[in-house]
Amino acid sequence: MTPSVLAGVDGSPESTTAALWAADEAVLRGAPLRLVHAWPWLTDGVATFAEPDDLPAAAQRVLASAADAIRERHPDLVVHTDAVLDAPVDGLVAAAADAALLVLGSRGLGGFTGLLLGSVGMAAAARSAVPVVVVREPGAPDGAGDDGPEVLVGVDAHAPEEEVLAFAFQEAALRGARLRAVHGWDLPPVFGYAGGAVPPTEIAQLEALEAKLLTLALAGQRERHPDTVVIEDVRLGSARGLVEASAGAALLVVGRRHRSLDFGPRLGRVAHAALHHARSPVAVIPHP
Repeated sequence: MTPSVLAGVDGSPESTTAALWAADEAVLRGAPLRLVHAWPWLTDGVATFAEPDDLPAAAQRVLASAADAIRERHPDLVVHTDAVLDAPVDGLVAAAADAALLVLGSRGLGGFTGLLLGSVGMAAAARSAVPVVVVREPGAPDGAGDDGPEVLVGVDAHAPEEEVLAFAFQEAALRGARLRAVHGWDLPPVFGYAGGAVPPTEIAQLEALEAKLLTLALAGQRERHPDTVVIEDVRLGSARGLVEASAGAALLVVGRRHRSLDFGPRLGRVAHAALHHARSPVAVIPHP
């Protein structure tokens, strides 16, 4: 059976937008959709699922409203609804353990002057063992520009992660979209020690080397997805270039190392910047 797409809903417009995005994704994948509402105040400390009759009327309305909106758009989509008797982050992360991905909503202002607001999305993206997609509020770009949809992926060409690239290529193929692979690079520290401006010829030589590394990093997935149009985009500066490129994307894909440190799971610098500032939905992919 195809793993489900899971969306967390809480009755807010942002979560409804995320649920609709998740429904579109489920249709693309040929997967069922599961809507989950976390309701901690009925729990006895053990995470479990509630029977519909045991839920407060408000919780039932949250799930029913989201399901109705989705069925209106996708009448043939299989939609399941559940309430998790646990705190939002704990409940959603646990519920998504066997899902294809977890989709959450969040309000954001975009650009480097605004921050994505929503601690649940940030915490879930840092902890989940499956990909997490954080979707912007209504009115955010849908990625369908004059040249068609585009999926964006951040690539560290020096240490490419196949899980991240595979997810990005799959998403581009599902949408019939081109894939823009962005590799941000920084000048070696020695140039900072030397002081003064870096000669343009040296920057050009370094950039050419970074471009070759990006081509090598993409080679395996390009061979597996020969029909996907790939744009290789090498930019000086890492996180900012990725955020700027996200303005017209249908989806931005970034990686997050899947490990728990002594002080808890953490997002990397690029994933953190993307979740705070990107203009498109952001998919955070855990990898070893």
